[in-house]
Amino acid sequence: MLSCLEHMYHDLGLVKDFNINPITLKRWLLCIHDNYRNNPFHNFRHCFCVTQMMYSMICLCSLQEKFAQVDILILMTAAVCHDLDHPGFNNTYQINARTELAVRYNDISPLENHHCAVAFQIFSQPDCNIFSNFDPEAFKQIRQQLLGGTITLILATDMARHGEILDSFKQKVDNFDYTDEEHVTCLKMVLIKCCDISNEVRPMEVAEPWVDCLLEEYFMQSDREKAEGLPVAPFMDRDKVTKPTAQIGFIKFVLIPMFETVMKLFPQIEEAMVQPLRESRDRYEELKQIDDAMNEVRLIFCVCKSVSFV
Repeated sequence: MLSCLEHMYHDLGLVKDFNINPITLKRWLLCIHDNYRNNPFHNFRHCFCVTQMMYSMICLCSLQEKFAQVDILILMTAAVCHDLDHPGFNNTYQINARTELAVRYNDISPLENHHCAVAFQIFSQPDCNIFSNFDPEAFKQIRQQLLGGTITLILATDMARHGEILDSFKQKVDNFDYTDEEHVTCLKMVLIKCCDISNEVRPMEVAEPWVDCLLEEYFMQSDREKAEGLPVAPFMDRDKVTKPTAQIGFIKFVLIPMFETVMKLFPQIEEAMVQPLRESRDRYEELKQIDDAMNEVRLIFCVCKSVSFV
C-alpha cells in the first residue's frame, strides 16, 4: 500500500511539479502509516482505499485538465491524512462522553479537527515535510491555499455536515464554473466525501468485508456506550442492526444521491461507480427479504411449537 501511494504521487506529476524529495515522500508515508491506529475500520487500509479512490476519480474524471496541480495535491494529501489517529469512536461518542477531544474542540467536529492537528504535527517534522523543497516565493503564494485547502477537505468528512455540503453542491452543479473558487472548493469537498464512503462502489468481494469491519467498530462503541450509560444509536446496536438494514438506507439515501449528483458533472462515473451502487442496493434488499422470510418462518415455528406443547 505504501508503494502504491508513492506511485500515485509520482504518476500524477506531484513529485516533479512540487519538487518533492522522493525520500521525504517515503518517510512521510511511513509516518502517516504509523499514526493510524489498528481499528477494525478506521485504519491505514481505509486511508489507502480512500486515497486510491481519489486517484481513480482524478483519472476517470480527467480532473488534471480542469484543476490546477495544487488542487490535485490538496485532494490527494487530504485523502491520505483524513482519519489520522482515529480512536475508533465517533464524534457522537466524543461529545456525549465529554472526552478530551470534544472539550478541546468545543464539540465542533472533534475528530476531524484532531486529524488535521496530527497531519500538521507530521508536516512540522523536517524529515517528513513533503513541502520543504518548494520554491520559497512560490510557497508563500500557495501556502495558504495548500494548507487551508487540506484542512477544509478533512473537515468536510464530518458526516454531520453531509446535508449542508451536498445541498451547496446541488445549487452549483447545473451551472458549474471551474473559474469560481467557491465552486471548485465545494466540488473538492464532495469528492473527498465520495471517496471516504466509497466502499460499496467496489466489487462485492471487496466491499462486504468492509461492512463487517465497520459493524465491528460500531458494536465496540455501542457496547461502551451501554456500559457508560450513554445514548446508543440504533444503527450501531448489535441487538438491532443487521448487515442489510445497515446498508440499504445508507446506500439509498446517502451514497446514490451524492454520486448521482456528481454524475451530472461527470457522466463517465455512471458505469464505474453509480451502477455498482445500484446493484449493491438491490442485493442488500434481496438479502433483507430473505432475512425477513426466515424470521417469519422461525416465528411460525415457535408459535406452532408452543401450541403443540399446550
